[in-house]
This record gives sequence, structure tokens and C-alpha cells, in this order.
Amino acid sequence: MPRRTAATFATSGEVLRLIRSGEAVTRADLGRVTGLSRPAVQLRVGELLERGLVVERADAPSTGGRPPVRLEFNASGGVVLVAALGASRTRVAVCDLAGHELDGCEFAMDVEQGPDVVLPLLMDTWDELLGGRPRSTVAGVGMGVPATVEFAQGRTESARVMASWTGVVIPPIIHERFPVPVLVDNDVNVLAIGEHRGVYPDLSDLMFVKISTRIGAGVVAGGEILRGALGAAGEIGHIPVLDGGDVLCRCGNTGCVDSVASGTALLRDLRALGKDVMTIADVTALVRAGDAETMATVREAGRRIGEVLAGAVNILNPSVVVLGGDVAEAFGPLVSSIREVVYRRSTALATRRLRIEPSRLGAGAGISGCAVMVLDHVLSPEAVDEAMTVSALRRQSAASG
Repeated sequence: MPRRTAATFATSGEVLRLIRSGEAVTRADLGRVTGLSRPAVQLRVGELLERGLVVERADAPSTGGRPPVRLEFNASGGVVLVAALGASRTRVAVCDLAGHELDGCEFAMDVEQGPDVVLPLLMDTWDELLGGRPRSTVAGVGMGVPATVEFAQGRTESARVMASWTGVVIPPIIHERFPVPVLVDNDVNVLAIGEHRGVYPDLSDLMFVKISTRIGAGVVAGGEILRGALGAAGEIGHIPVLDGGDVLCRCGNTGCVDSVASGTALLRDLRALGKDVMTIADVTALVRAGDAETMATVREAGRRIGEVLAGAVNILNPSVVVLGGDVAEAFGPLVSSIREVVYRRSTALATRRLRIEPSRLGAGAGISGCAVMVLDHVLSPEAVDEAMTVSALRRQSAASG
């Protein structure tokens, strides 16, 4: 087998990766790093300039003579459309190719209305947020949905949660209006991606736990999101707790931590105690007022969540567990109970350097996570090279026609 050289793999997509990462910022850098000849470097840079993925800056420091032209990734060379769907609220945005939000909005929406209502509303909102930008500038679409997702197909698989979405393959529906790559993942996975890339980029192992209407987790292992064989990894909400009893869970089993410790469960249990609570904000008011029964209920929920997380920490050994979602953000006593149980019940080695932290990005992690997910795909060397091949074939076809 012939020996493979660096130049063998230095396609235009690889050159873009080097420019984006800052590993090579001039043509001379690219030649030195890749081993490509000067004409080959010029050809690849020319293709990237033509597609608007790279721009030239004539302000690089000079070592004598004319300063070299610096190459920069052009974040304004296109946009991606993203949406982070929640059970009751949804965030929608248009981001540039660096993942920075250009325009966005948040609104109340019941996802149980089903895909026939929700997806057209999302696409109409994207069109509004695009404003004067043509659809041709859209490079990809990224979505997070509160359901189990078979990632490779973009198929929602929840049988009892978001029942009207069961078996729906989302990408082809979006693709009819926006003919670009469409990536769909579980909402907590995109939160984990956003928090990891935005706050903990130097850590390889992280677990994001969302405690809200339901409970779920997104796991980053070895620097990559862990989806499992079919996308079902991280469903910690459906792990039973020791004293969960026969409380029916939305998954069909009984005693799951989601059924006894989620925001929905807190409201149910407090109403059973005679508390007038309609929302998590009502529970927060009782906690702040020092209501003993409410405090005890919140702490018990934290203990149960901690019991499940202790097992996850023993299995995954993350560097940090990030707690997000409106319930985690609202209740200090719940977070304290989680920490206490995790450190007590996990192994000494697994917790030696473990940090349990509140989310720093909050709901914004969903938007940034969706953007990162789709940008990592559409700007990968393979995707860039494929797009250039398709573009070249179209030009040849047009010329011959």
C-alpha cells in the first residue's frame, strides 16, 4: 500500500478546518502544515474564497517587505436556522456560521399540538427572522425536541411523551421549504452540547441534567455527545428509584425518577398536601416563605434525583455534572440534596475531582447547542468537499447545456 502523505488529505474542506481552528492563517502556513505545493494551496483557497467561506485580511504582521495576507473564516458567509423546543416554551433563532445568534425569539407553544401545527409555525418564524436574507444563505437547520430521537433518521420515538410525534421523521418535512441538511436531536443532548462547547470546552466528559417538566440527561464522553446505538442514551428519567412505589410514569413503567421527582411530580405532590400551586413559580414562593412541607418535598425530590445520578456518575465518571432546567435553577435545597447524595453514594475515585454546577447558559444552551450540532456537520471537511463537488458538477452541466 502506498504511503499516505499530509498533502493526500489536504482537501479544500481540510484547509477550511485549519483556517477555522487558527492552525494556519496564511497561504504559507497552509503549505507548511499540509505539504501542499503553492499552486495547490492557491487552488483550494480560491475555492473557499469563491464560496464565501473564507475572507482575506491584509493586516497580518510583517517580517520585512509586504505583509502576508491573513485568511479568516467568514462567519457571515451564511446562516443556520435553529430551534430548541420545550414542553411549553420554544426558542427559535437565526445564527451565523460561528454559531452567534443574529435574530431570535421565544414564545409559549404546546408541542402536544403535533408536528402538523408546530413545524409550519417554526418554518414561518424562521422566514420572518431571516428578514431580507435570501433562503439561499441558509446552510443548515438544527433542532432539539423534548422526545427520544433516532438521530440518524431524525425520527421521534416517544410512545407516550409527545404521542402525536411518534414515528415522525422531521428532516424531510423541513427540507421541503429549506433544502439543506436538517439535524434533529433530543432537547437535553443539545443543551449538553451547548454547555460543553460554550463553558467547558477543555473538559472531555460532562453530564448535563435537565430538571424541569421532565428529567433527562445529555452525556458528553471523550469530547463527543453520547447518543447510544439508536439515540436513547441519557434517558435517566426512566430509571426507577428505591421508594418510587407504584406511581405510573409517562413511559408506562412505575416508580421512575421522572414520575416522583420532576417538576410535574412536585406540583402533584404539593397539591395533594393542600398547597395552592399551579406553576413552579408558586412552589418557589412557598420555598422562599419557608413553608416546611414544601421544603421537605423539594429536598426529597433532590434525594431521589441524587440516587439516580450517583449510579450514572459511577458508570460514566464525568468531570462535571451540570444541573439545568427551571426546577434546578429555582431550588437551592433540591440542588443541595442532589450534591449530598451523589457524593455520599458514588465511589471515592469517581467523585475525587467531580464538580456539580448549575448551568451557566440557562435556556440559551439549547440554541447554541443546536447551532454547534448543525455547524459541526455542514462545515466538516467531508461536507464542504461534497458541496464543492456538487457545485462543480452543476457548473459543468450548465456550461455543456
